Amino acid sequence: MVPKIFLLVVGFDDTDYIRSSCKTTLYPDTCYHSLNHYATAVQQDPGRLARVAVGVSLAKAKRMSAFVSNLSREADYGAQPRAVAALHDCFSVFGDAVDQIRDSLSQMRNLGGSGESLRFQMSNVQTWMSAALSNEDTCTDGFEDVSDDEPLKSDVCDRAGKVKELTSNALALVNSFANKMNV
Repeated sequence: MVPKIFLLVVGFDDTDYIRSSCKTTLYPDTCYHSLNHYATAVQQDPGRLARVAVGVSLAKAKRMSAFVSNLSREADYGAQPRAVAALHDCFSVFGDAVDQIRDSLSQMRNLGGSGESLRFQMSNVQTWMSAALSNEDTCTDGFEDVSDDEPLKSDVCDRAGKVKELTSNALALVNSFANKMNV
């Protein structure tokens, strides 16, 4: 008879690893559904998982930035001036968020060295991802004074909320990876 512990280890596959890792995030369902397609590439490597999560966040932030850019070009200037102003601010801060996430991904792909050098690199990633999340929050904060019946508000804030979930999850997985590296 095979010991039960062996059966548990054998039964723990790559998607289980992602599900387990996602439980440490604020949005575990979003995390799992956005990353489970990458289970084969990630295997059970926390560094790969963090890189993939940052990459997924970047792709979604880019789409959001393009969406807001298109909306701001088409904005009805007869609409609520606050909504239009919030939209333009949102476009600006999402552009910054995209740059910060892109920098994070680049740094994650080029991690090297050890000790202080590695700590510095991981600190950069954590700082940039945190700044990106703050910028995404700033986008939705700009709509606080806009009437709830303004369709632009709900559309932008709902989409931005989904991006914020992915960025938050990516930051949590980056932090988890940094902790495992003892950085």
